[in-house]
Amino acid sequence: MRPLFVALGALLLASCGGASGGGDGADPGETSVPASTSTVHDHMSMPVGPAADLGVPDVGFAGPQGRSAQFVVECEFSHALPDDPIVYPDEPGASHLHVFFGNTSTTAASTHDSLLGQPTTCDQPLDHASYWAPALLQDSRMIEPVKSTAYYRPGPGIDPASVQPYPAGLMMIAGDPFAEEAQPTTVVSWTCGTGAEREPTPLACGEGRTARMLVTFPDCWDGVNLDTDGHRAHVHYSSGGECPASHPVPVPQLTFSVQYPLTVDISGLELTSGGLFSGHADFVNSWDQDELTSQVELCLNRDLVCGITSGRKTG
Repeated sequence: MRPLFVALGALLLASCGGASGGGDGADPGETSVPASTSTVHDHMSMPVGPAADLGVPDVGFAGPQGRSAQFVVECEFSHALPDDPIVYPDEPGASHLHVFFGNTSTTAASTHDSLLGQPTTCDQPLDHASYWAPALLQDSRMIEPVKSTAYYRPGPGIDPASVQPYPAGLMMIAGDPFAEEAQPTTVVSWTCGTGAEREPTPLACGEGRTARMLVTFPDCWDGVNLDTDGHRAHVHYSSGGECPASHPVPVPQLTFSVQYPLTVDISGLELTSGGLFSGHADFVNSWDQDELTSQVELCLNRDLVCGITSGRKTG
């Protein structure tokens, strides 16, 4: 698959690999990359709390089946917009450029209720969740992602039977969009294909292998808030196989992978959030809640490897 580069400041209509539609006004099966006057966004005033508030995972992502219990959802690229419905709700164009996966209706105006039941690029048709990450540029041109993969697992050492599904409407941000130095690779890392190597910046993977950015989300919830000021305080990473008393509810640990068609040439790369250390990702739980509960109970609570859901309905 040849990399598809999009010049920021131009308009591109491209196939979405089976998507049913982009943002508002997009034709079904098409997506648009909006114009931008700069390659990266000046976001120092972003209302996002310090990443340190979440703690740090004990163990990094260990590969597609690095732990026993899991279920997996693959989602094609949907669209790109300078929007962020968590950080800048109802403010279109206020964010740095993001690439969106899953729910094809996501814009700055999206809410849990508006996302429910909307078309998705995911192979699990009942996963209407919205996933997004900063766009990756090469020499100021956006690299269109190949796809994303969402790995849902118990946190390291967490009793699988104790894991509860995310509450409907939960919002999370993982990774630090302000980072100017390497983040812990247990939170944000780059790898080649399904290999075990983890580095803080993209790798030259070689022909036949593509680069992936991995972002691991917190796996403990405070049991009350779907979001908080700063978008951090309601969730936390577990440590030593336990959730802190302030965040007593174990939820699935989501590791979100974005795959890029990088093989040999990794020159001139930059994330739209700035540099290459600012990797992060966002998630809104707008799954069909019954299906999410079934996946958690069947796969995680029973400590089973369920693999890719591929549209299989549970329960």
